[in-house]
Amino acid sequence: MTYSKSIKLLVLIVIFFGGKMVAQESLYQEKKYIKAQDTLLYRIMYPKHFDETKQYPLVLFLHGAGERGNNNKRQLVHGSSIFASEKNRDSFPAIVIFPQCSKKSFWANATVDKSSKPIKLEFPLDIGPTKPLELTMQLMDDMALKTFINKNQIYVGGLSMGGMGTFEILFRKPEFFAAAFAICGAGNPEATEKYAKTTPLWVFHGANDDVVNPLYSVNMVDAILKNGGKPNFTLYAKDNHNSWDSAFAESELLPWLFSNIKH
Repeated sequence: MTYSKSIKLLVLIVIFFGGKMVAQESLYQEKKYIKAQDTLLYRIMYPKHFDETKQYPLVLFLHGAGERGNNNKRQLVHGSSIFASEKNRDSFPAIVIFPQCSKKSFWANATVDKSSKPIKLEFPLDIGPTKPLELTMQLMDDMALKTFINKNQIYVGGLSMGGMGTFEILFRKPEFFAAAFAICGAGNPEATEKYAKTTPLWVFHGANDDVVNPLYSVNMVDAILKNGGKPNFTLYAKDNHNSWDSAFAESELLPWLFSNIKH
């Protein structure tokens, strides 16, 4: 292939995927949640032919550390396409929310030591939530009051920092969610006692993860089992930190998620 043809092909690829991203972004409306002096930026996607007289599941997705910021856009990089695909919108009509964590904050209240790889993490249970997570919980409480939300089908999931936020929000709201999934995350195993029996979980990790040690997920699953839970656990033998690519490719992820209904 000549140099000029290679450039043309690259341009076409950029245009194609750039166009897909713009189209995808347009499905997620830009919103701001304001509480007192604090603001949470978020995106929300409504089902096709949204009808306020009907009820829909609600999905909260928490992004990773690399997607933090204040542009209310970057949080859609990973995970938004799985919910926005035509097939999944037809099969699983739902309201999906992607909040954005501010650059210097974190979803979970964690002590992070980056002096070595994988990073070292601790999750104290005796302090309140971070401001972004607190605002997200308040947003979810407000959304749950809407007549078009099915309160028995509220779900949460996240990756990396968002996986940690998933474990933490379950600890802080153990009766709220019908099911959850955490990808390459971490948490405090002691906290699982609060939600092990109340919230079905699917935990994913890559065995080669050199950012967040897979043993964090192993320890969380072990604690959930000890506390009476029955989690799904998938460890990808060849994956590094980006195990979300494999998790989002799981054909059973969304069918499993939406099959869980609180009674």
